[in-house]
Amino acid sequence: MVLLFERHDQAEQMDSLGRKRDQDILIGEQVRTDRLHQLFRQSTSAVLGSFLAAAMLCLLCWDRFDHTITVAWIALLAGSSLVRTLMFVVYFRSPLQERTAQRWERTYWSTLIVSASIWGGGALAVMPPQDLLAQVLVMLFAVGMSVSAVSCYSAYRDMTLVSIGVVLSPCTVWLFVQGSAVQVGIALAVLVFASFVVTASRNLSDALEKAFRLTREVEQAHSISTHAAQTDELTGLKNRRAFFHNAQQLHSYCEHNRLPLCALMLDMDHFKLINDTYGHQVGDQVLRQVGVVISASFPDAGICGRLGGEEFAVLLPDTSIEAALSVAERLIQTIAGLKAEPVSYITASLGVASTQTGNKDLHHLMNSADKALYRAKALGRNQVVAAE
Repeated sequence: MVLLFERHDQAEQMDSLGRKRDQDILIGEQVRTDRLHQLFRQSTSAVLGSFLAAAMLCLLCWDRFDHTITVAWIALLAGSSLVRTLMFVVYFRSPLQERTAQRWERTYWSTLIVSASIWGGGALAVMPPQDLLAQVLVMLFAVGMSVSAVSCYSAYRDMTLVSIGVVLSPCTVWLFVQGSAVQVGIALAVLVFASFVVTASRNLSDALEKAFRLTREVEQAHSISTHAAQTDELTGLKNRRAFFHNAQQLHSYCEHNRLPLCALMLDMDHFKLINDTYGHQVGDQVLRQVGVVISASFPDAGICGRLGGEEFAVLLPDTSIEAALSVAERLIQTIAGLKAEPVSYITASLGVASTQTGNKDLHHLMNSADKALYRAKALGRNQVVAAE
């Protein structure tokens, strides 16, 4: 028997580790989804902002830029902005459950790379080789785009860095190879600025991820504590308080919709004898098995609970008394087939009552099922009795 309980404890520890691993995976997926939502909310303005920044630069330097290249650049940016706008529209109109990172991250990355490449490549294309003032203006606008990337893509550090690199690197590299001290100085200044931006974006992204994770962990802890407060620790069924709280809601629902509601009251036979003969650990094992049987018997409908000791209750909505009796018979037969060494024989008695027989409120319904249960006990146990 000692070996049996040691194996049970080991199984519980393995289950606990498995649940913790599953919870960590779930939180990781939730954080990833939160980051995606944050990305779409923050970067909506980036679509129009990148196009307006290029348009303003071209307007300021219209007399300094090649008009053909300028028009082509603006046209390409308009096309990429339209594609990204359509992406945002589809995202925000899609159901919340479909806004997943697996579905949208790659799409967002693709549109961002295309848009940033058009911006960075176009800035280099319009930059006049001999006009230092125009070059400074182009770099100022490119740096401004980098600053906006930090605020728009802060939920994704890699996305921020890639967009900054794609926008800044063409013009910066070009300035380096020109050989002029002023141009090299501008390029160096841009690199120094970019290094600060990289650090800031990393810190901001890490802070956001920690905030998202902490929020989800708090939500999960609250959910676990709420579930624990409503669950019988031994059997996994609802405890007495949670059962009657949910039972009242279910009764009101059935009454409002004129649906029949059946109550099943179950009590283990000679359970005190099991505890006295084999000990409470064996008795607890019997109750655990009964809890598993009850949960498996009503997976989709009804409310199951342990009211205390060896007494259990089940409510079945939209169920006739005949159907409830049939389910009850199968239930006690399954319990009679249980084995919990060294106990060789486990039985239960069960009473059934229905609102169809005149039990108008929950109290009378449960009381009728309880009376039927005690008649089952008086008639010899290990059987089902319907309320009169």
